Amino acid sequence: MTDTTPTKETPDLPPPPVVKQHSITANGEKLDYTSTTGLMPIFNDKGELRANLFYVAYTKDGVEDSTKRPLTIVYNGGPGSSTIWLHMGGLAPKRVVMENDGDMPKPPFKLVDNEYTWLTDTDLVFVDPVDTGFSRAVSDDEAEAIKGVDGDIACVSEFIRMYLVRNARWGSPLYLSGESYGTFRSAGIAGHLIDRGVALNGIVLISSILNMQTARFTLGNDLPFQLFLPTYAATAWYHGRVDADLKQKPIREFLDEVEAWVESDYVQALSLGDRISDEHAERIADALVRYTGLSRDYIVNSNLRINIHQFCKELKRDERRHVGRLDSRFESWDVDGVDDTAEFDPSMNNIIPPYGSVLAPYIRTELGYESDVEYHIIRGLKWNWGDASKGYSDTSDALRSAFAKNRYMKVYIASGYYDLATPYYATEYTLAHMNLDKCVRGNIHIEEFETGHMVYVDFDSLVRLNETSRAFIRENA
Repeated sequence: MTDTTPTKETPDLPPPPVVKQHSITANGEKLDYTSTTGLMPIFNDKGELRANLFYVAYTKDGVEDSTKRPLTIVYNGGPGSSTIWLHMGGLAPKRVVMENDGDMPKPPFKLVDNEYTWLTDTDLVFVDPVDTGFSRAVSDDEAEAIKGVDGDIACVSEFIRMYLVRNARWGSPLYLSGESYGTFRSAGIAGHLIDRGVALNGIVLISSILNMQTARFTLGNDLPFQLFLPTYAATAWYHGRVDADLKQKPIREFLDEVEAWVESDYVQALSLGDRISDEHAERIADALVRYTGLSRDYIVNSNLRINIHQFCKELKRDERRHVGRLDSRFESWDVDGVDDTAEFDPSMNNIIPPYGSVLAPYIRTELGYESDVEYHIIRGLKWNWGDASKGYSDTSDALRSAFAKNRYMKVYIASGYYDLATPYYATEYTLAHMNLDKCVRGNIHIEEFETGHMVYVDFDSLVRLNETSRAFIRENA
């Protein structure tokens, strides 16, 4: 008989997941469902344990053939973020209560039944990548190997394969839903899985970034300066920092004007670099003052190039206020008014206390999963962004490849006007430069919201996002 006693070389496998039954009211009807909470072991090709990924799965009860019911795998981004935001923000059967505009309510915070949950139309699996949530690698070496663009894509892809195997879900229409870096991950997973025989029905990208060049404010890379500009303008419009004739325009009409100027004038000016004439630079500065609400001196001294972190601090410096990066509608104050960058992100601070305070008791009490390990909500991770010889990290080509190999795949993208982390205009630029064939360009649908990065914190946007996403899943199953 073979000795299977665990040793230091053979780490313990996780215990069986915890299974519990629940019921809520959704869309005016009773919704009975089962939660499955636990750790999924991830092995290498030799069958050696690499990591245990924490997940919570919700499956609708009373389904005639659950093996063919749509299945959506959900995660957030960072890298370094757990899936708390999408999990508690509005996709799952429970959600955190926020103010209607997404502001933080007065504590103590509440968790309520989510009548708009996606569970009405798809089973849901929320998974935390390595070193987020309760997910951990079995060793420092494995953690280092997984925490990078390629390692992360491979690890989460293996989780998906394992879930399909263990739960007999190969016949289910399969979807991914990621937010922020999770959209970057989704594009990579789509390309990774299709080469291993797993085709997706659809992907929901919330606050998307697929090419890191669009967000890297480095010398010689003018792309972010032009792609962030419409969101700077939207922020200035929202806070009343633009002229009256612009403020009276609806936000979409105003942004149409800004985008047209960026494409016709600003891009050309940036391309000239130091060759731009004084007269030409003056004209560009005039427009930037008009659209961003920043002072002429600041714009000129910034060489007509506005960095996102400095913008957040500069827009309302005269009031000793700074605006949020994740959602520039929100503002707060710093210890002083002279620093170049803000002390903290008020839009991030809005969500950490409500979400963080309800998650731990929910997992332990309602889901029945007990662990003394710290649940990492969000943290900075040392990340391997890939080989510099390949340029900026980019998974848009993996998405293009997935489209080429699976013309039935559809993509729904939700973007917020006030998102300074992953600006909507950068997403549009990336999509327009993927070299997609005309036969699949219509497979991508973009919807814009008058919110920030976490589209769903605003109640009206939550309702619209969930209605649209559920319809997207139904139509493409």
